[in-house]
Amino acid sequence: MAHNDLIIRNARVLSSNDDQIADIAIRDSKISAVGTVETDATYEIDGTGCILTPGGVDVHAHIEQTSGMGLMNADTFETATRSAAIGGTTTVVSFAPQSAAPRLSAAIEDYAVRARRGAVIDHAFHIIVNDMTADHVTEDLQTLIAAGHRSIKIFTTYNIQLSDRDICDVLAIAKDAGALVCVHAENDGLIGWTKDKLLAAGKTAPKHHALSHPRLAEIEAVERLIRFAEFFATPVMLFHISTTEAVEAIRKARARGVPIWAETCPHYLLMTADVLNRPGIEGAKWMCSPPQRTSTDQDALWDGLADGTLDLVSSDHAPYRFDETGKLSNGTDVDFSKIANGLPGVEVRMPLMFDAMLKGRVSPTDLVRMCCTKPAEIHGLPFKGDIKVGFDADLVLWDPAGQVTYKDNDLSDNVGYNPWTGRTIAGSPKMVLLRGQTIVEDGKLAGQTGQGKWIARPSIGVTTEALPALEYTEAMT
Repeated sequence: MAHNDLIIRNARVLSSNDDQIADIAIRDSKISAVGTVETDATYEIDGTGCILTPGGVDVHAHIEQTSGMGLMNADTFETATRSAAIGGTTTVVSFAPQSAAPRLSAAIEDYAVRARRGAVIDHAFHIIVNDMTADHVTEDLQTLIAAGHRSIKIFTTYNIQLSDRDICDVLAIAKDAGALVCVHAENDGLIGWTKDKLLAAGKTAPKHHALSHPRLAEIEAVERLIRFAEFFATPVMLFHISTTEAVEAIRKARARGVPIWAETCPHYLLMTADVLNRPGIEGAKWMCSPPQRTSTDQDALWDGLADGTLDLVSSDHAPYRFDETGKLSNGTDVDFSKIANGLPGVEVRMPLMFDAMLKGRVSPTDLVRMCCTKPAEIHGLPFKGDIKVGFDADLVLWDPAGQVTYKDNDLSDNVGYNPWTGRTIAGSPKMVLLRGQTIVEDGKLAGQTGQGKWIARPSIGVTTEALPALEYTEAMT
């Protein structure tokens, strides 16, 4: 039998389908055997008492990106992917915004250069489209999708939102080219009107940010995008779902075959809007959009993950320092509308969900499915997100007996604060492998800057067979 490079023996191995004590053999960067491995290897690791999972797949992270407010976020590809690796994530999909260059194709290449220079882990890009009138945008989209950039990100709010008509054009292009359309779905009019009324009434503190994004803004936009997806039969991923009503709308749409997928994030599962209610400007650290909601919404999100209405958990890593370069770029005596939105999350996503698994909130196989397998499958990342023969040997060896209490500034990114300060979680990544190579050992980075590879996505992993899109077909003929 062929000689292996590495065997991890006697670990509790979690995959999307199995929870078993097993050996894992690795050869030529791939998983070569799972089960009782009787061959030898150059190196062996005793995994007794440890839990082995696939490397995390985080398909929603803002890295080295300028915000809608014109503010560059805190992380480079080096710092963000270093942080991701230490937290047990080995694949990330970040955003390449159209506004980064005169042409969409140039914007994507710009981000590819940045990632090649700094990424510690494997990566892909969502194409952010915010101007359908730009030169060659349709041509560039078609070319980029064919080249393996199989997802498009659009907004229905901020100052980069598309009109409904433009959304129709994007959905039609994606349908024909075979791409997934990802949406930040909130109603811009409701948000703008509510914000203006709050500010006029002197309600300007960070805690009022939550009120400025009414839950109906999410509900209306989610329901609207469901109808658009239904008309076009184009796969749509709804990002960062936060409300009970949105979960129920997605559940009903899925039941009738609409090609809708959805994610949520740890800060919606484990935080409420109360986290913003702090003295002075301090609550700005926890400002994100959509905002955190209520404990009732948390229960609905957990239920949605349990029954498959929500497919996956992403970080929505949006890193801004709590200083003049980030959240306080407009000063400390400003209203909430002038404060950058976003939380660092790429390092804590997997540990927080691993802790939830140890506490019985999700099953071991569900942990793998929602944090590794489903993200890879839906977004078309081949050979990622599971422990199977032939898959990339992206693996995390966890110490379930370890405990971590988060401190004010203990993350490995470039943000300078931890929004989970004071929270104690069980379990911690002991070793992280990327394609069979150790990139994290005992919480310290062992990988190299620039070793991460771009992942071409030949196709997305979702289909629209359940919905014939009769009205769209009639319109086209």
